Amino acid sequence: MTGAPIDPRQVARWRVRFAQFAFLAVFLFAWEWASRSRFIDPLFIGRPSVIGRHLWNGVFVDHVIVKEALWTLAGTLTAFALGSIAGIAFGLLFAMRPMAEKFFDPLFAGLNALPRVALAPLFLLWFGLGIGSKIALGFSLTFFIVLNNTVAGARSVDPDWLVLCRTLGASPGRIFFKVTLISAIPTIFSGLKLGLIYALLGVIAGEIIASQHGLGQLLTYLAGTFDTDGVFAVLIFLGVLGVLMIKAMDVLEGRLLRWR
Repeated sequence: MTGAPIDPRQVARWRVRFAQFAFLAVFLFAWEWASRSRFIDPLFIGRPSVIGRHLWNGVFVDHVIVKEALWTLAGTLTAFALGSIAGIAFGLLFAMRPMAEKFFDPLFAGLNALPRVALAPLFLLWFGLGIGSKIALGFSLTFFIVLNNTVAGARSVDPDWLVLCRTLGASPGRIFFKVTLISAIPTIFSGLKLGLIYALLGVIAGEIIASQHGLGQLLTYLAGTFDTDGVFAVLIFLGVLGVLMIKAMDVLEGRLLRWR
């Protein structure tokens, strides 16, 4: 009696996982050694053991990182929702009405070319130090990403499908909602995933410039007090948060796009 055959793909995945963990262990060991031996001044690189302690305390003990993360997440999700709705709406409008795209193109091209950090002082003046200015900055990044992906997705439909639909007598509205929009959804989702990350970056940037709450404000405070370990702890938390957000979007995309 023989056992179940071993899946080569499963073996390959485990090998990759083992290599990743081995590399991470070696990297952390080298980092810890360089810091403890003062081969590199800990002021510049911190120390993994102390960084881990900062992270543990901020998440599970005094909850400082979690409390500030809630402010950042609130701004990120709001900016993402508003930017995505507006981007999809304008993208579909441009796909349906090319003249509307020609009308708005000079304005949107100019606004998209502006560095968002340059707009931050204006957002602070208009919306104050609260969460509103951070939402505006995150919105300005998300909107154009989702807009461009929506337009690209709506225009990537197979022309043969459109010809077939017209031949069968389908109305323009039916063609748009049953063919064009459905075909554009995968591309739109790619823009949404990227827009979510940029919404987070925009909110963090706004908090770093001027804020009373949020992870960006916490980063500014820790950097100002030369707490390098605390800075790395917040950065690691942000990295994990970004990965979890992308994974959540992947799960949502998989559920909504099962028809593919």
